[in-house]
Amino acid sequence: MRQERTVQASIFDLFATHEIGHELKAMSQWLDEHRDLIGLVARDLVRVDVKATGRQGLPAETVLRCAILKQYRQLSYQELAFHLEDSASFRAFARLPLSWSPHKSVLQRTISAIRSETWEQVNRVLLSSARQAKLEDGAVVRLDSTVTSALMHEPSDSSLLWDAVRVMVRLLKRADALVGGAGSAWRDHCRAAKKRARKIQFTRGRPNRVQLYRELIAIARATLTYLEQASERLVLASTPSIALWQLQVRHYRPLVERIIRQSERRVLAGAPVSAGEKLVSLFEEHADIIVKGSRDTEYGHKPNLTTGKSGMILDLVIEKGNPADSDRLLPMLERHIGIWGQAPRQAAADGGFATRDNLATAKAWGVSDMAFHKKAGLKIEDMVRTKWVYRKLRNFRAGIEAGISCLKRAYGLARCTWRGLDHFKTYVWSSVAAYNLVLFIRLRPT
Repeated sequence: MRQERTVQASIFDLFATHEIGHELKAMSQWLDEHRDLIGLVARDLVRVDVKATGRQGLPAETVLRCAILKQYRQLSYQELAFHLEDSASFRAFARLPLSWSPHKSVLQRTISAIRSETWEQVNRVLLSSARQAKLEDGAVVRLDSTVTSALMHEPSDSSLLWDAVRVMVRLLKRADALVGGAGSAWRDHCRAAKKRARKIQFTRGRPNRVQLYRELIAIARATLTYLEQASERLVLASTPSIALWQLQVRHYRPLVERIIRQSERRVLAGAPVSAGEKLVSLFEEHADIIVKGSRDTEYGHKPNLTTGKSGMILDLVIEKGNPADSDRLLPMLERHIGIWGQAPRQAAADGGFATRDNLATAKAWGVSDMAFHKKAGLKIEDMVRTKWVYRKLRNFRAGIEAGISCLKRAYGLARCTWRGLDHFKTYVWSSVAAYNLVLFIRLRPT
């Protein structure tokens, strides 16, 4: 059974006189003014686990507040559990029931249950508050894109094959444990696979590397055969543990097959594989290959952001693949019109968003001044009214770089530490919501 709110808060909830304590108190008051957000979180928690009997779980209000605390202070679950037990200000903000000190596993299970759509709704309510406080009206906007890395190591064909072998061996050992060692014989090739993967890393010359790759691919295929045989033997078993094991096999087997195929195609056949076809991680299979300009290659996802004159994030879209910036300007403007009910009066964007068609369409939609940081063959008089306006908007656009830097350094947007695509989106949106909430509190007149 789970309550939505802590029915009665303690009269001894005190916030520290430190700057952080003042911010937490102001954030807590804003959350108290918008209790309807608790219902959204409560519905998300019901989706993952709810029982009519047994000990009461953390109230939905506490879960939401703990999630904001985690992203606001960039804490691990273990650190969050410690501060909730140690800090009076943290306990007061989280509205923890008297004498409760949640374990890190409870915090992880409940906080990660909040969906990205819920965090987006929290952000919409924040923007509404900013509009009422006359901090943001969406009339002047700037757009840019960045990259948030997934939780994975630098990929290579050899490392992916090694990951595949060790995961399959782990599943085979688990299968033996489930049947009490009565399964058919198989060989553990982990050591041989690791040795070849390491040797590939330090071997020069394509012929030598190709031979090592042939051996490593043969090891991966042999281990995959062992796994398929084990799966066939356990297909008639119906225990929950074996059902879970089969589910893991069904998840990993197509990924392993894909890794083997792309390694044969790239290394043995010498044929190129497009970025959209490549699998760059066995564990974060959703990760995209992102190359921005001529800079380093990153692996994760590309968020496109819209910010306003207040610096708050007005909108965010986590893109699939690596679309060109020029293809995303109009969809972002269209989303902005849908949220605010009208086109922005002025907009500024990086040179990568600049095309003549984008400019013409933005003007047709009602954007009076559309300035691109690099002209890309466009005339200033076509973009804006005067050169003075162009300089102002170009300088205004540079401010989004500071916001992105703050999000990456202080709110964890540089690298997602949660696994899976859904959790990736949740992590990004929770960081944005925490950032906007803190910025709103700092800007709001007292």
